[in-house]
Amino acid sequence: MSTTMSAESSAAVSGAVIRTVIQTQGLSKRFGKTDALTGVGIEVPAGAIYALVGANGAGKTTLIKLPMNILEPSAGSAWVLGIDARRLRGKGLARIGYVSENQEFPEWMTVEGMLEYLRPFYPTWDRALEAQLMRQFDLPAGRKLKQLSRGQRMKAAMASALAFRPQLLVLDEPFAGLDPLVRDELMEGLLDRAPETTIFLSSHDLAEIESFSSHVGFLQQGRLLFSEEMGVLSERFREVTVILESLGAGSGLAGENLSPSWLQYEATDSMVRFVESACRGAETRAELESKFPGARTIEMEPMPLRAIFLAIAKEKRGKPTSQHQGAVRLAADGDSLRPGSGAPGEGSGI
Repeated sequence: MSTTMSAESSAAVSGAVIRTVIQTQGLSKRFGKTDALTGVGIEVPAGAIYALVGANGAGKTTLIKLPMNILEPSAGSAWVLGIDARRLRGKGLARIGYVSENQEFPEWMTVEGMLEYLRPFYPTWDRALEAQLMRQFDLPAGRKLKQLSRGQRMKAAMASALAFRPQLLVLDEPFAGLDPLVRDELMEGLLDRAPETTIFLSSHDLAEIESFSSHVGFLQQGRLLFSEEMGVLSERFREVTVILESLGAGSGLAGENLSPSWLQYEATDSMVRFVESACRGAETRAELESKFPGARTIEMEPMPLRAIFLAIAKEKRGKPTSQHQGAVRLAADGDSLRPGSGAPGEGSGI
C-alpha cells in the first residue's frame, strides 16, 4: 500500500479533510480472456467534476464499477473517500450517490414511495432538499415508477442520489438517450450541487462534458491515455498550419526533425499541418519559426475537446485524420505519444 493511500485512509478514520476522493493504482479487470482495463491509475481530487470519456466499449463502466465495489479487480487497487474499495459498504456507501443509465427501479413504487423507502439508509438525508429537487425536476410524486418516461426515471434517480448531500456522486452515462431538455435540466441540478460534492461521471458525449467538467480522463481499449485538468489539456493542444513561401519546402523536414509531440503530421508542397500536443505558447511558436524559416504564416489554433480526442485516438491507431496531396508523416506511434515520462495508463499526459 502506498503512503498516500495510507494517509488518506487515516484521514477518513479521523474525520480529516480528504484531498483525493478516488484514487486507483494499476487497476485492471479481466473478463475471461478479455482485458477490459489494464493498469489504470487516476486521481479524482475533492471538489472536482471528473469526466471519464471514451468510445463505447473503452472500459468506462468497468472503471466506474470497480471503485464502487460492484466489481472486483483482477489486479491493482482502488480507494474511495479514503476507504479501500474492497471494504466499501454500509457507512461508506451512505456517503456516495450512484446513478447509472441502466438503473433498476422498484417499478411498483411511486416516486414518493421510493424516496420514503430510501431515507432511513442515509443519515444525512435532507427533506427540504428532497422537496426542492422534486420541484426542480417536476417529478410526479404519486405516479408509479413503471409509468414514468425514461427522462423522468433518470430525474427520479438523480433526486434520490442528491437528496442526502453525498460527498461523492458517481454517474455512469447519465445523459445517454435523453432529449436535450431533460439533459439540460439534469445538468442544472448537478451544477447546483457541485460546490458541495465531488462528481465522477462517464460519458461518450464530448460536447456535454466539455462545458462543465474540471478534469477529464480518456480511455481507449481499456487503457488510460491521459488524466488531467480540462484547462491544462485545452492549453497544450493546438492545431498548427504552416503556409510555406516556396513550392517544395513542405518536404524539407526529415523524420528525425519531427517533434514527438506532433500528431497527425501532413505535408504538401505549400503547406504543413499537424496537431501540437505540448504547446508552450511563445516558446513553441519560436521553435516552429526555427524549423520552418521559409514560412509565410504559422497559425496555432485552439481545439475543441472532440477534435483533441479524435487526433489522439487516430494517432494511436496509426491513421491520419485526412489525406492531403504529398507525403503524410506520423510524428509518433504506439505508446510514445506522451511528452513526459511514465508508462501508458499510469499518470497523465499524452
